[in-house]
Amino acid sequence: MATSYAGAVRNGTMAASRLHRQVEQKALIELRGGNVDVFGAIHALDLPLLLRPLDGLLGAFIRDPVPGVLITTLRPMPIQRFTAAHELGHYYLQHQPSLDDETILRRMAATSAPAADYQEIEADAFAIGFMMPLWLIVWHCERQGWTAENLAKPGTAYQLALRLGASYKATCLTLGRHNLLPFQRVQDLLKTEPKQVKSALLVSYQPRDYRGDVWLLTERDANTRIDGSRNDLFVLRLAEHSGGGYLWNIDQLRASGFAVVGDAIEDIDGEGVGGPVMRRVTAANLEAGRGTIQLDERRPWDPDEPLARLAVDYDFTGPEEIGLSRAERRILLEAA
Repeated sequence: MATSYAGAVRNGTMAASRLHRQVEQKALIELRGGNVDVFGAIHALDLPLLLRPLDGLLGAFIRDPVPGVLITTLRPMPIQRFTAAHELGHYYLQHQPSLDDETILRRMAATSAPAADYQEIEADAFAIGFMMPLWLIVWHCERQGWTAENLAKPGTAYQLALRLGASYKATCLTLGRHNLLPFQRVQDLLKTEPKQVKSALLVSYQPRDYRGDVWLLTERDANTRIDGSRNDLFVLRLAEHSGGGYLWNIDQLRASGFAVVGDAIEDIDGEGVGGPVMRRVTAANLEAGRGTIQLDERRPWDPDEPLARLAVDYDFTGPEEIGLSRAERRILLEAA
């Protein structure tokens, strides 16, 4: 056990890196994209997991009669994932039993060193390092073409948060911890509420509520994966060569269980008459669950290969419910 705040942070961060290597998270993400599979790591370590509607707790780590973790089913998926990473840290660092409430979220936002509960500090550092490592942020930024200036914009920070599987607030604070943004830029980001970002993305469409997230998907998301919740929406923004008769086949979205709630065309400046336009499609999840979004850009009358194709694996079955975790169900289905 560490005997200083700095030592506890170092221990937790190093342990997270070791577990990344052990469960080959970096290689998996470089192969298929997405976020760090916290619940998959728990399953890989044969650590018993119970998902229950806990009263007053986000999660717990127990040692007797055998080590195990409990995670609440009453909170959104980013909080479930962070709590699971925190409890996994207790296990991996061989800590004493712990009952964890909202304090773990308040500590993350603290601007000064908390009280010397080094076990909890280690578990916090483990959770941050395991869910939001610098290499994962860099991977997503390189794939999306995001710079530090882009990350200072609420819309970009929000989209990064979705791809990390973390909350907007946790992502902004982590950008500061990794020295990717200065303190004041982080504070400026935190002044923007996620609802404002969602509303701007949806333009004129108004959902029943704004609890769901809104994904902005482009060609840069091709052949990767997104991990969301049942009430999420997404906006597709794709270049369309309609001047040559090529159109994106939006019916493929409907066939996958999505409702198209918005479909508009935006001009691309400087391309001139007959150049490509930007197709902007907003879709809501009706009964999609888990699968692959595949859209082809082709001439409707031409059976030849499409001009372009966008394929994205998705899982919109979150948050975690009572029973097996989604990761464990996926693993069992793949093994069947």
